[in-house]
Amino acid sequence: MYDVVVVGARCAGAATARLLAGMGHDVLMVDKTRLPSDTLSTHGLIRGGVVQLSRWGLLDRVLDSGAPAITQVLFDIEGEPKVRRIKQRAGVDLLVAPRRRVLDGLLADAAQEAGARLRTGVTATGVLRSDNGRVSGIAGRTATGDHVELPARMVVGADGRGSRMAGYLGAEIVERFTSPCAVFYTYVIGLRPDTYEFHIAPDAFAGVFPTNDGEACVWLIRPTPLLEPIRTAGTGRTAAFVEQLELLVPDLGRRVRAGRITARLRGTANLPNYRRQAHGPGWALVGDAGYHRDPITGHGITDAFRDAELLATAIDRSLRDPAGEQAAMTSYQESRDAMAREVFDLTRALTAFPPPARFVELQLQLSDALEREAEQLAGFPGPTARLAA
Repeated sequence: MYDVVVVGARCAGAATARLLAGMGHDVLMVDKTRLPSDTLSTHGLIRGGVVQLSRWGLLDRVLDSGAPAITQVLFDIEGEPKVRRIKQRAGVDLLVAPRRRVLDGLLADAAQEAGARLRTGVTATGVLRSDNGRVSGIAGRTATGDHVELPARMVVGADGRGSRMAGYLGAEIVERFTSPCAVFYTYVIGLRPDTYEFHIAPDAFAGVFPTNDGEACVWLIRPTPLLEPIRTAGTGRTAAFVEQLELLVPDLGRRVRAGRITARLRGTANLPNYRRQAHGPGWALVGDAGYHRDPITGHGITDAFRDAELLATAIDRSLRDPAGEQAAMTSYQESRDAMAREVFDLTRALTAFPPPARFVELQLQLSDALEREAEQLAGFPGPTARLAA
């Protein structure tokens, strides 16, 4: 009997497992994929995510991986760029955008160092329930086809946007809308190594996140119908992507063409935005399994880190005082929803792609909201001292 079984060992799951293991609980992470590996993500962290990495003693490891320290941000509004230095706030003065194969692997390693165990190649196929209906573990299948049962006092679903655990657990969707936008991205060598870039043009939002190995993630978001030239270009999709950048944000397009593209184009369209019920008897959801928003406001990794700490604190209280479980888990959901509320609403407004002037106003509101959240995260009272590497 484990204290906690966490299904999914990427950002949200590994962070939750590390915190719980550091609190003294017996934690098992399972993941169907061998780690480390990449996943669909533009992976830019804003201040709140960097605050969490710093508090957990992991920021230096991320920087040591070769992910560059981002010290300034460029905002280009219809061809008029402005560069701002990143000021010291909430204890950090930089941003970072590590590749997911780097960050996820680092977090899984840190969880194991804290005492959590990891089993990869295990796919959850259902949940175990006690006679009173409480979730009491998971059923799964190994890569060799063997059936396994893993009993636990608490089960955490951290298996991402397409979460099967949410279905097994019966987690209801509390709120949702479908984004009318699409996003495409690739990796380019030859761009600024220390600058996040955000480019705003009519019905277009593009950006750059420098990352490991001298590469930068270059992305473009538009209303889905307007990206048909890319979606329908077949083997010429990368060339069509560069042509769109040159048309919409000429300076960035020219620099991308002059650089060296190192990866195939990836993308997705019309993503679901939702809040799910976050907990029930013996279970909880964290990360994209419980809450997801369109990449136009992005930074889902920061959301995952925030919710991992909220959830780990609630589960710790529940395991130490089972009579207080309902209050602790209700507090988790209420805190998650309150901290996500403003950005979720801004996401809905931004995906409508209002005229550039209004788009900029909403982006400024978003920036203010994310800075306030970073200050809140910096003030979290969690037991981070004993977790510092």
